[in-house]
Amino acid sequence: MTHPLYCTQRVNLPAAVFRRGRFVFSSNEDLTRAITTDCAAKERLPASWLRGITESFFATIFPSECRLCNSFLTNISRLPVCIDCLRSMRPMEGSFCAVCGERLQRGFESAPFAPAGLFTAEEGRLCGGCRTAIPYYSTASAYGSYETGLRDMIHLLKYDRVRPAASVLGSLLANVIARMTPAFGAKAILVVPVPLYSSKLRERGFNQAELVARAAIKRQPDGKRFILRAELLKRRRATESQIGLTQNQRKENLRGAFVVTNPGMVASREILLVDDVLTTGTTVSECARVLRRAGATEVWVATVARTLKKSGQAITDFASVPASVA
Repeated sequence: MTHPLYCTQRVNLPAAVFRRGRFVFSSNEDLTRAITTDCAAKERLPASWLRGITESFFATIFPSECRLCNSFLTNISRLPVCIDCLRSMRPMEGSFCAVCGERLQRGFESAPFAPAGLFTAEEGRLCGGCRTAIPYYSTASAYGSYETGLRDMIHLLKYDRVRPAASVLGSLLANVIARMTPAFGAKAILVVPVPLYSSKLRERGFNQAELVARAAIKRQPDGKRFILRAELLKRRRATESQIGLTQNQRKENLRGAFVVTNPGMVASREILLVDDVLTTGTTVSECARVLRRAGATEVWVATVARTLKKSGQAITDFASVPASVA
């Protein structure tokens, strides 16, 4: 069966463009469809042979390197990333907190009260952090660990400004949203990207969370159910880096940094908060707090990647935790 993300039946030879001193081929094809192994096997031998000659010719005459591993590229694409690097971006496996998505302590995966994989709020368990201070969002879910190839792909978008990377990251986020969809209510879901401060937005030229969210919505079977509202949440002041701060310092650093621009639109609605990476969860929790104060009934969090603690967190019985937050 052909992989849904990529199957190239023919090769177009568009004009090449130079970017940052590197030669990058331009293509109308979506690179996310390149994550496959069985497509070539289904092609007829002559077509595969001709495509191999074409790719070898371009790799020899116009050599370009993968921006993640520096290997030579043989595929024609708008995104200078090799297929091996794309395949390295795998989903997380194991047992995770039902609320924040943190890895649970090893040894609990096989326990009868801690089912493996991604939990639902009804059947899951909490990590020690969520038991101590449950976040303002209902559930946070991510596609994969930040400590994998996802980090380099996210940096390629955020810092190198390679916008086609948003399409790949959006396809991964689409999987997360599809997995969360059964928990959503009947109304349309407002999708709100975590905003950047105005000076950072001007410097970067785009909000990576918004680009990824837009790409993910396009891949939903029922796209009309998800309404992107990037303007609903505003970052009204710059904040210091969260690196090296304690939990209380992180909360204080973000206190008052976000504001809802249209409370009437948020009231009595479910919100899907989207970001590229979830680290400590303080940022999305503060965003969820102001959205809940504005009247949102539920706030869900979906990210492409999540940083995971190496040792994992102790598990806590979910039944002993209140179902809502103030």
